[in-house]
This record gives sequence, C-alpha cells and structure tokens, in this order.
Amino acid sequence: MLQRPQRGDPVWIWVLHGWEGLSWALLALVTLITATGGAPAHRKAWILALTAVLALCYALVRLRPGDRVRRPYAYLCVLVVVLGGLAYEGDGFGVFYTVMLTQFIVFADSPRGAILFTGLGAAGITIGGSLREGGHVEAFLQNSASSLGVWVVATAMALMTPRVLAQRDERAALRTELKSTQLELAEVYQRQGAAEERERLAREIHDTLAQGFASIIVLAEAARSQLAVDVHRSAQQLQSIEQTARENLAEARVLVGAAPSSGVAPGSVAATLRRTLERFTEDTGLDVTSELADIVCDQPTRIALLRCTQESLANIRKHASASTVGVVLAHGPDAVELEITDDGRGFVVEDAHGFGLNGMRKRLAESGGGLTVTSSLGDGTRILATIPLALDGQGVT
Repeated sequence: MLQRPQRGDPVWIWVLHGWEGLSWALLALVTLITATGGAPAHRKAWILALTAVLALCYALVRLRPGDRVRRPYAYLCVLVVVLGGLAYEGDGFGVFYTVMLTQFIVFADSPRGAILFTGLGAAGITIGGSLREGGHVEAFLQNSASSLGVWVVATAMALMTPRVLAQRDERAALRTELKSTQLELAEVYQRQGAAEERERLAREIHDTLAQGFASIIVLAEAARSQLAVDVHRSAQQLQSIEQTARENLAEARVLVGAAPSSGVAPGSVAATLRRTLERFTEDTGLDVTSELADIVCDQPTRIALLRCTQESLANIRKHASASTVGVVLAHGPDAVELEITDDGRGFVVEDAHGFGLNGMRKRLAESGGGLTVTSSLGDGTRILATIPLALDGQGVT
C-alpha cells in the first residue's frame, strides 16, 4: 500500500493521494444527491449500503492497517464489487470507476497488482452496466469499449508510479549522502582549524615565551658566574632578567586572551627592531651593526619582522659563536627586506629542520613573503626575509 506522501515527494505522489481524497468527496456528494433525490427507495437503499460498506472497509484499512498486504487487497476486492453494484443500480454510476481509479494504484503493492485489479474493476462496471441494460451483447460491447479505454489509462498510471517512487527514493538517498558528506566536511574543517590553531599557538609560544625563557636562563647563568667578579655587570643582567620576565608575562596574557593586542607596541618598525638589538647587545656583548630604514607598514608586518629578528638573534646566541652581527632593514622595489648576518660557525642549511626556521617561513608566508637562508660551515649565516608591501601609501618615510 502506497504510504501517505511526505515532504519532498514527487508531485505525482501528491496527485495520486489528492485524487484519492477527491474521489471520496465526489462519492459522498453523489450519495447525498441520491439519498435526497427521487430514485426508488430500494435503489436508494442499495446505493447507500454499497457506499457505506466501501467507506467502512476503507477506514479499517487506513486507520488499522494490520496486514499491509492482505487487507489492502481485500479492500480492492470490495471496491470491485461495489463499483459493479453501483453500475448496476444507477445509470451513469459507472463513472465511479474513473473517479476511484487511483485507489487501485494506492492500495496495490506492485504494478502487476494495480493492473490486475483495475482490469477487474473495468470488468465489474462492464458487467454491472450491461446487466442493468438487459444483458444484451450490444450493451456489453459498448460498455467494454469505454471501460477498456479507462483501463489503458490506469495501466499507464500503474507503470509510471514505481518509476516516480524510484526517483523519490534516489533523491532521498542523494539527500542523505549529501548531508553525510556535509557533516564529514564540517568535521574535516573543524579538525583542520584545530590543527592550524595548535600550530599557530606553538609558533607563538616558541617565538615569545620559549625565547624569553632561554634568554632568562642564559642571563641567570652569566649573572651567577660574574656575581663575585663584576657586581655592576651582574646587576645589569639581573635587570635584564626582570625585564624579560615581565615581557614574557605580557606575552602569556596575550596568548590566553587576557590582553587585547599582540603584545607588540605600535610604532615604527625601525624603532622596534632597534630596541630589540640594544637588548641583544646588552645581554650578549656582541658587536651589532644596523642600518634600519624608517618603513611604514601595518601591524602584522611589523610583528612578522620582529619575530624573524628575535628568532635569528636567538639562534645566533645559542648556536653561532659569532663575534659580530649585522642587521639591515630596507625597502626593496615592491617589498620590505630584512637581512641578518653573522660571522659564526655556520651550518648546512639542508640539514636544518628546526622549529624556528620552519616557523619563520610559515609566518612570512602568511603575509605573502618568503625566507632565504644562506650558510655553510665556518662561513657564517645570512637570513633574508621579504614581505610585500601594499602600494596604498606604505613605504619609506
């Protein structure tokens, strides 16, 4: 039995069930007209009885389905008998075969069943109408011709309905698959976003807190070793430890969302780098030369340049054993360039897979820039960071 249509079902399914409802409305109207008309009493009684039996059987099948195969087919048998009886009792009542046609399709569970019972319905009204007209062969042939035409239409409807249902099921499957794919994509994007956020936090921690703690350790070791020899120098180093710790605290507050900005004070990028180089010279005692052009750039560019400088200086302090460091900030044809060199021990670039260099590359890539590392054993190291600058007023002041 074809179930009630659901949202998203094809129009044809709605048409079948709408037609089914309309057939009952028409049957009720004709029954009412017959009951109030001038037909003989016995004919009224038979027509009302037939329609009442049909309505009762319909209600039992719809409201209490029970066996979903046997009860619908039992109802169709009753429908065939009632249509034949109505055709026998009233002239023109054979039209109810056309009116009730969709019920054969709605209640049958297969095209074969629908075609069979529509054929039985056509035979029922043909026999009923012919008997009412005296049972002559001519009447039988005439009724058969009209019933046959309607049965052909019913056959086409019965064959078309499974295809429509198949299309409905296919669309439902596609909708389910689409929804599942959307959920999978959402989960992938969520995991990807979480991974990117973890990577960003790891890079920020490495470039800020980790570097700061490394500086604190180096300064503390130096201050302890020189405490009995050079008290003034140890006091300077302790002051640097305090300042670095305060900066780390500020960066930690930014990372946990307790501070509103990036932790880098706004202003000239040259001034920011100059303060960083002064701290580096004060802490390490290395000879640092710098040429810093006063370049106007946005805050993300300033932060990227500062982090690259901090990472490069930290690597020089930890690994290079250098005596001199050079820093150049210049405005290229279409980008800002930051070059950091040292005369240290150098390294094989291809063998360097540390988090620091990779973090610098990714940070610069986020701004559309790039990183070039040139080094070899015993020949020092050159770091070149480039970041494109917009042409809307940014440049050298």
